[in-house]
Amino acid sequence: MTFDIHAELPAALADRAGAWEFIRAFAADRTEAIGAADGYDPAELDASAARLGVRLPTALRELYELLGRRGDLTSNHDVLLAPDRLYVEDGVLVFREENQGVAWWGVRPDGDDPAVLARYGMAAQPADPWSAWLPRLSMAAVEIVLSEILLFDDELVEAIELAPEEIDRLPEEMREVAFPGYPECDEPGNRVRWFASPDLLARYDGAMIVFRARTEEDMEYFFDVVCGDEDDEDEPDA
Repeated sequence: MTFDIHAELPAALADRAGAWEFIRAFAADRTEAIGAADGYDPAELDASAARLGVRLPTALRELYELLGRRGDLTSNHDVLLAPDRLYVEDGVLVFREENQGVAWWGVRPDGDDPAVLARYGMAAQPADPWSAWLPRLSMAAVEIVLSEILLFDDELVEAIELAPEEIDRLPEEMREVAFPGYPECDEPGNRVRWFASPDLLARYDGAMIVFRARTEEDMEYFFDVVCGDEDDEDEPDA
C-alpha cells in the first residue's frame, strides 16, 4: 500500500518515536529503506559531545544514529553536519547549514527534544539573531527529510513560480498537508505550506513551488494541470 503522508503525519508530529517511524516508512516508500549502516555509531557522537563540552540532545543523537549518513535524505541542498563538524555558537549547537552559507539551524544543548532555532545572513554582513524555527527537533527532522528529497537531483523534481492566488491550480487530489506553519526565511509572514497526493509531493514558500513526482507520467500530469495555457479562449464558431 502506498505511504499516505496525510494519515501518517499526525503521529510523526506527536513525539520522537512517531517522527522516526514516519521517516523510516517515508524513505522506504519514496527512495530506499534506511539500513543499519545509514547512521553514526554512538561512539562518534560521544566523541563529538566530548569535543564540544556539551550534552547532545537525545533527539539529535537519535537523528544521527538513524540516518546521519543518508545524504539523499538530509543533505541534497542544505547540509546536515557530520558529528565532527558540529559546533557551538552563541550558546546554540549548530547541526545544519544552508549550502551557500546564508542560513544555519541549531538547538540549545539541553532537553531531550528541544526547539530548533535558525539564523540568516549574507556575505560581509552580520548574521541575524537566532529565531524560532520549529518547536521540536524531531519535527524538524521530518521537515528536513521531506525538503531534501524534493531537492534530489533527478528528472522527477521540478520548481515553478506560483503566486498565492494560484494555489487552487494544483491537482485536486493534492491536499494541503497539516504541517505546522514555520518560517522559511527572515521575511515576516512568509510560511511554508506542503501539499501531497499519493504520487506528488510539493513544498510552497509563497512564490515558488518545488515538487517531486513518482514517475515521468506524474510529472507531465502536474504540468498539464498547473501550467496549462488557461488563457486560451474558445475558438469562435465557424
